[in-house]
Amino acid sequence: MQALIAAIDQGTTSTRCLLFDASSRLLGLAQHEHRQIHPCPGWVEHDPLEVWRNTQRVLREALEGAGRRASEVAALGITNQRETVVFWDPVSGAPLCNAIVWQDTRTKDLCDELAREGGADRFRSRTGLPLSTYFSGPKIAWALREVDGLRAAAGRGRALCGTIESWLVWKLTGGPEGGRHVTDVSNASRTLLMDLERLDWDEGILEALGIPRVLLPRIVPSSDPQGWGAALVDGPAGGSIAVRSALGDQQAALLGQCCTRPGDAKNTYGTGCFLLVNTGERPVVSKAGLLTTVAWWLGGAAPVYALEGSVAVAGALVRWLRDNLGLIATSAEVEALASSVPDTGGVYLVPAFSGLFAPHWRADARGVLVGLTAYANKAHVARAALEAVCFQVCDVVEALRCDSGLALAELKVDGGMVANALLMQTQADLLGARVLRPALAETTSLGAAYAAGLAAGVFPDLEQLRRSWRAERAWEPRLDGAQRAERRAGWRKALERSLGWVE
Repeated sequence: MQALIAAIDQGTTSTRCLLFDASSRLLGLAQHEHRQIHPCPGWVEHDPLEVWRNTQRVLREALEGAGRRASEVAALGITNQRETVVFWDPVSGAPLCNAIVWQDTRTKDLCDELAREGGADRFRSRTGLPLSTYFSGPKIAWALREVDGLRAAAGRGRALCGTIESWLVWKLTGGPEGGRHVTDVSNASRTLLMDLERLDWDEGILEALGIPRVLLPRIVPSSDPQGWGAALVDGPAGGSIAVRSALGDQQAALLGQCCTRPGDAKNTYGTGCFLLVNTGERPVVSKAGLLTTVAWWLGGAAPVYALEGSVAVAGALVRWLRDNLGLIATSAEVEALASSVPDTGGVYLVPAFSGLFAPHWRADARGVLVGLTAYANKAHVARAALEAVCFQVCDVVEALRCDSGLALAELKVDGGMVANALLMQTQADLLGARVLRPALAETTSLGAAYAAGLAAGVFPDLEQLRRSWRAERAWEPRLDGAQRAERRAGWRKALERSLGWVE
C-alpha cells in the first residue's frame, strides 16, 4: 500500500509542504515565504498567484528533497490560514483582487453597521461567532461593495470566492478545467456565514450581508476517502496525488495534538495565539467571549466541535520588538534578554495593536506600555512582552472555565514560540497548569496529514493516533496562588488602560 502523506501548510507568512510516512516520521520539507502587502493602515493583503506558485513549488521540492515520487503518495491534505478570502475568475483562473487577510481590519465600519441591529452577537446563535473584522463574511461583503466590477462579475458568473484552502483545492484539481469549488466545514465555520447545526450557508445572513450564494463554495466534510480530484506535480518527481482533506490551521493542530476527546485542549503560539478545546459532537455557544467552531468532520463520523479563544498578537509581538523597536536583532534573542532580569520590574505591555480578540472583542483597544519607572530597561520590556502572551492565554482559559466549567490541568502547546523555555515556564506559572510540548513539533501539518491519511487508510483510526502521542518536555507551575493572583490583577489594570483609544 502507498504509505506516504503530503501536507500543504499554507500559513500567514509562508507556504510549506511536509512529507510524512505511516509512522508520522517527517521525510521531507520545503518552505517559501510570500509578501505581506499593506496598502493602507490596518489593511493586510496577499497575492493569491504568489501563494499558488509557492504551493506548486514546495510540493515539488519536498518530494525531490526526500527522493520520492508523486506516485508514492497516497493522499494530499491541506491546512491553511483561516478567514483569509480570495476572489477569482472561474473562466480565466485569475484572481480578481488581492486576498484579504484574516488580520485585516478594513471591515470595522461594516461590522459596526451590521451590529446596529442586534448588536455584536447578532449572528452568534447560528454561527457561534460575534461580528468582527476577523471573519471572512464581512470581508466578502466589503469587497462586493468596494472592488470595482466584482459584483457585476459575480452576476455574470465570472467570480468565485473562498478561503485559501478553497482557492488551492480549485487550482490543484484543475482550475478552469473542472476544478472543485469546495470548502471544508472547519474553514466554513470561520466565515460568519455558516449555520453550525445544519453545516450549510445561512440564507438570512447571506441576505443581510448582500452576498450571492453562487459565489460561495460547496461545504464538504474535512476529509473524503474518494478525494476531490488529483493534484498534478511537475518535474522529475511528478505525477498525480489525490487531494483528500482540508482543515483550518488551528483545527488541524488540535487533531495533530491528538486532542480527540471532549475536554482535550491545545494552544498554538504563532503570529497569534489560538487555544482550542474539543467539546464533542454538539456545539457549545459561548457566553464568555469565545468562538464556537467546527473542529473537524472526518469521513462518515459525526462532526466534532470546539471552543476557541483567538489572540491576535503573540509571535508578532516579538517581531515588533525586533523590527519596530530594535531591542533584539533576531527573534530568538528575546529569551536571553528577558531572562537577564528576574521579573518585569512592574512593567506591563498590552499588545492591542489592532484591538483585542477573545475574550474581550474590543476593536477600540490599542497597545499600551505601563508601569514604567526609571529602573525599567529593555530587558524588562522584553520580559513583559513574553508575559503579555501568557496573560492573554490566561484570559482565554478563564473564559473557557466560565463557559464549560472546565479547569485545565494541562495544556498541550505547539507553534514557533514553544522553543522559548522561559515563555513556557511563565505560561505554566501564570496558568497554574502543566504545559506539555509534543515530541512531534509539526502539529498543524501533522493534523492535515492525519486527516488525509485516515481518508486514504494509511492510519487506521483516531484512537491509535492518540496512543502514539508523546510529550518531549513538560513545565510544572512554580507560583503559588497568591502570587499568581497578584500578577494577573496587574495585567487586568493594564488591560483596562488599553480600552477606548479609538472612538
